Amino acid sequence: MANTSHPISKTSVTEKPLLVSISGYALLVVALVLLAFAGISFLQTHEPTIVSVTLFVLSLLIFKGMSVIAPNEAVITTFLGTYMGTMKKSGLRWVNPFYSKQKISLRARNLNGQALKVNDKSGNPIEIAAVVVWQVDDTARATFDVDDYSVFVHIQSEAAVRKLASSYAYDHSEDDHVDITLRDSTGLINEYLERELNERLARAGVVVIEARISHLAYAPEIAQAMLQRQQAAAMIAARRQIVDGAVGMVEMALLRLEDKGTVTLDTDRKAALVSNLLIVLCGEKSVSPIVNTSA
Repeated sequence: MANTSHPISKTSVTEKPLLVSISGYALLVVALVLLAFAGISFLQTHEPTIVSVTLFVLSLLIFKGMSVIAPNEAVITTFLGTYMGTMKKSGLRWVNPFYSKQKISLRARNLNGQALKVNDKSGNPIEIAAVVVWQVDDTARATFDVDDYSVFVHIQSEAAVRKLASSYAYDHSEDDHVDITLRDSTGLINEYLERELNERLARAGVVVIEARISHLAYAPEIAQAMLQRQQAAAMIAARRQIVDGAVGMVEMALLRLEDKGTVTLDTDRKAALVSNLLIVLCGEKSVSPIVNTSA
């Protein structure tokens, strides 16, 4: 299958680590101490003072800069519309409290696509569906290069499956010389689908871990006709094998009779013997022998 290039936009934002990020455990203690002193000051004066207000505001700023990051999770930071960096280290982290923060999951996700009705390369309507395992690889692209990366993955997965289905025949029924078909080349088809998806989803910072066809069948309107066609092809192949075997057995019988000199057969008797043997060997029902008792 020809690969289609999906270049990343020149205005794309690439992920970078946030340099100004420190552990938040010590600052958490500081914030709690400042909040305690602000409360004590307020209780002593029974009214807000510069000291109590200042301590309270400082503690709020420290709390605002806190971020709890779970494993396989990241936090994207921006400041006045400018991308500052991404935090991926799990735990309690503290950054500039004036930064805007947005969490994004790095966990693997499953996309169980619905069955799509598509025409294969031969023009036959088929139903096909795929299961895609994917995860966010570049948080900046996933956040800033597409509107909604989850929707983007869903739509592009359907487009890739449609393209794959229209690029190959369902099976070898249309052309026996075709090397790759959707039904008989599952491994290669899955590899092509994964490659196509990775190219399409690169602009969204998404990487495909695994992609495979989960459902493949003829469309209902032609399923019965195709089943009859397959049954006919199987019957023809079986009859061909039976005939080949019967011809071989007849040849062997004639040679054995001639070699041992059991009976001498002229041309007409050979033809009759061959006809009778072929009827017996190729017939679908058991043959009832007729004994000639005439003098």
